Amino acid sequence: MKITQIQLEHDAGFATASARVIFEDRDLPEKTVFIKTPEDHAQGFDANPDAFLVGCLLPALHLGEKRIFVDGPVCPFLKEGVHVAMHILSHWTQDRYTPILVESASDAHQVPVNPGRAGMVMSGGMDSLAALRLNRLNYPKTHPAYIQDGFFLHGFDIGGVRERGAKLHVFDRAVTAITRITEDADTTLVPVYTNLRHLCDERDLWLNSFFGAVLAAMTHGFSHRVNLMFIGSSYDIPNLHPCGSHPLLDPEYSSYAVRIRHRDYELSRLEKIKIVSRWDTAFQNFRVCLANVPDQLNCGRCEKCVRTMTELTALGLLHKTRAFEADEVTPADISQFDITIRVRPPFYRPLIPLLRNQGRDDLADTIVRLLNRSES
Repeated sequence: MKITQIQLEHDAGFATASARVIFEDRDLPEKTVFIKTPEDHAQGFDANPDAFLVGCLLPALHLGEKRIFVDGPVCPFLKEGVHVAMHILSHWTQDRYTPILVESASDAHQVPVNPGRAGMVMSGGMDSLAALRLNRLNYPKTHPAYIQDGFFLHGFDIGGVRERGAKLHVFDRAVTAITRITEDADTTLVPVYTNLRHLCDERDLWLNSFFGAVLAAMTHGFSHRVNLMFIGSSYDIPNLHPCGSHPLLDPEYSSYAVRIRHRDYELSRLEKIKIVSRWDTAFQNFRVCLANVPDQLNCGRCEKCVRTMTELTALGLLHKTRAFEADEVTPADISQFDITIRVRPPFYRPLIPLLRNQGRDDLADTIVRLLNRSES
């Protein structure tokens, strides 16, 4: 794979970093990939070759490319980390992904001079909101790790799957809701857009290996703005498993200029929900839905919504948020899903005693039945 024509353009109100991807070992058409942000958020944004190396790495491995050549300077610190990441992925996939050669046109990489500014990946979900809340509770405003920017990425879940369309109106609606939260936290929300996922949009690749690298690619695009990026954990320590964002993997996508920290994996999902519930602005405006329907921030019907509503019911909190239109979960809502796939059981098992304490034996019994069905 060759990554060439790395450039920054300003047009139609956006600053756009782009690169041309040429496949060398697969008969696939060339593609132009991009990362862009509105001009009013483009301070410190650049066409960084580091971003396109990280963003194209997993498609290159998955599609069987024998090398990646970047036509530009790449940070040697990042090159080392990418080498480690490839070995982690090789172990996870039982050598399905084997390390490949990483080459660049120049080693004359210049480390950006920035003021020591922290950012975070902001989705509007429980993981990112708990991370932001803890940052506010634990860091004084004068500390360099006090989060000043939250980066919200289109092309991740919203607009990530090509067949489902760009859904820009859904993204704009989410920006409106999340801005209420970031303004309350005195943080700037930075909308970012990318098509990196479209290089190879296979679901298992995305979930198991790829999505953390896309977040890292976005991070490197802002290496003149931030030197520390927080990514909220998807799973806690007892339930860690091969995943696109992981405490072993994410930090290896750091360069000398930008450190990436995977945080809060000592906390369970329920502990994060409790943290967010004590911050009212966030608790009224969170976004967990992956269905991205046109008329609601959270549809209340997809597995992620129903699971979150069940968690809130178990904690006695569902009726206290306006983020869902409904304030009731039924056994039928849960029964429509297979709760045993994709490491879902660790989210559901802890709910059983809590639901019984809330007098919701019907929901607890439904979860027990569904989990036992897979084990029988």
